[in-house]
Amino acid sequence: MNYQETLEWMFNKLPMYQTQGATAYRKDITNTVLLAEHLGHPEKQLQYIHVAGTNGKGSTSHLLASVLMEAGYKVGLYTSPHLKDYRERITINGEPISEAYVVEFITKNKPFFETHNLSFFEMSVGLAFDYFVKEKIDIAVIEVGMGGRLDSTNIITPLISVITNIGLDHTQFLGDTFEAIAFEKAGIIKNNIPVVIGEYLPETKPVFTAKAQETNSELYFASDLVQEDYPCGLLGDYQFYNKKTVIQTLRVLQEKHLLQVSEDAIKNGFLKVIDNTHLQGRWQQLGTNPKIICDTAHNAHGLKVVMKQLEKEKYNHLHLVLGVVNDKKLDDILILLPKNAKYYFCQPNISRGLEASVLQEKAAAFGLKGAIYNSVSEAYEHSRKMAGVDDLIYIGGSNFVVAEIL
Repeated sequence: MNYQETLEWMFNKLPMYQTQGATAYRKDITNTVLLAEHLGHPEKQLQYIHVAGTNGKGSTSHLLASVLMEAGYKVGLYTSPHLKDYRERITINGEPISEAYVVEFITKNKPFFETHNLSFFEMSVGLAFDYFVKEKIDIAVIEVGMGGRLDSTNIITPLISVITNIGLDHTQFLGDTFEAIAFEKAGIIKNNIPVVIGEYLPETKPVFTAKAQETNSELYFASDLVQEDYPCGLLGDYQFYNKKTVIQTLRVLQEKHLLQVSEDAIKNGFLKVIDNTHLQGRWQQLGTNPKIICDTAHNAHGLKVVMKQLEKEKYNHLHLVLGVVNDKKLDDILILLPKNAKYYFCQPNISRGLEASVLQEKAAAFGLKGAIYNSVSEAYEHSRKMAGVDDLIYIGGSNFVVAEIL
């Protein structure tokens, strides 16, 4: 198989949450443990920072990687989902894994994957660990896929565990209360390994405290401890707490002599994060006159902050290109969106995409009005035709909507 055929096999032959949703979710890590054994336990040969959370874990992971690059380390970064190319998920110092390595790894291990019916995510985790070991990286920043306790990445023992925040997302898998979701995320906390919490709620703080006591882990609440707020290449207001989380994480590693990271490396890493790691889709400006902003926020917890930032913008008219996946609690999202906008409803081009007509009908109940378009690109192009030079276009609702216009 060539690279494209390999990807199609990975995407179509085996469960993949990005396209299939609930049917791809695995409720244990048995397969990952078997895969690690099959690969010769690459996960035991690396140093890690493990990052979980409802929102911000991608930005936090990229910021950590950027700072560590500035500090002179060879840094592996594993994140999900990807926006444009699968290889975004597995990078070293900002460079994506080669197509040839992906093809070789999948071809070599395909019989094992088929025998054990491994999921897309399980294969990807194994690929990342295998690649990082072969390339002799200094440190890997590993972002959890979903939850934490039962996530495929949770076979590692990191230098430090990081949990950004807790919101109500993926409730069909993780529970429908803040406490239940916090319990799942806290599953990445390991015995005698320090843990940094970015933001906490009255409901989640006791969960983290209890788990840290149970595992004898030093616990740090970044939002209470970090006063600094350095400039950053990521412009979303929500980065305020992600930066605190990163600063606290690096300070703990520095204090424990696990890594050497100067304050200058932190400042430079924040400023150069996009150049260093190529992160996209976080309050990203795509154009001026009219101003065009896209953001991957896709749940109530994330959209609340983004909509507040949108309120601060100055414009004549607001145009909102909106599409979502079909497993989101729409009412929780739609109530947050501005009524003074012209909407362009669309369906992201994946099987989980919610039909634009359904989205339009649901949105109408919240006073959100607009037309239906056959694709994200058609909706986006129409918004650009309709917008005046002093207007603002916002594109969002899903990672997949943003991916289609980048």
